[in-house]
Amino acid sequence: MTECHGMRKLPTVVLAILASSLVPCSRAQSAAELRELAKEKDAKQEDLVNLEKETARAMQLNNGSLFRRICDDDFVAILPSGQVLDKTRWIVTIEDSSPTYKSFLATDIRVRIFEEMAVVTCLWSSHGTDNGHAFSGSSVLPMCTSSANVAG
Repeated sequence: MTECHGMRKLPTVVLAILASSLVPCSRAQSAAELRELAKEKDAKQEDLVNLEKETARAMQLNNGSLFRRICDDDFVAILPSGQVLDKTRWIVTIEDSSPTYKSFLATDIRVRIFEEMAVVTCLWSSHGTDNGHAFSGSSVLPMCTSSANVAG
């Protein structure tokens, strides 16, 4: 019977390769690199807060141009009623909205960024008239986006 000594080494080599690929690839970052990353994150957060305020203003004015500019073609909006709208239907809904807003505000805006994902939550408050009847309301709005798409 012949023994193949090379075959015993193969599982050890494969195991070593697999183990090394499972170890997270981390490199020490200098203080300057960490400061730069923090500045970039802060800039992205500020951009997202400003974008949320612009969104509230566009809603108040029933103006869809902002959404044409910032929404990707695969954009999806889910209304409080559960209705799902694509980009085109979302813009039509905003532009053809019957309410007239005296105010539409985004407040308590919070941004959380993790790697390439950003989650923005805020309180939308609106006051106005709809078919001659005064209304006022508020709702918490979550928005998810790729933080890679934010200027920063």
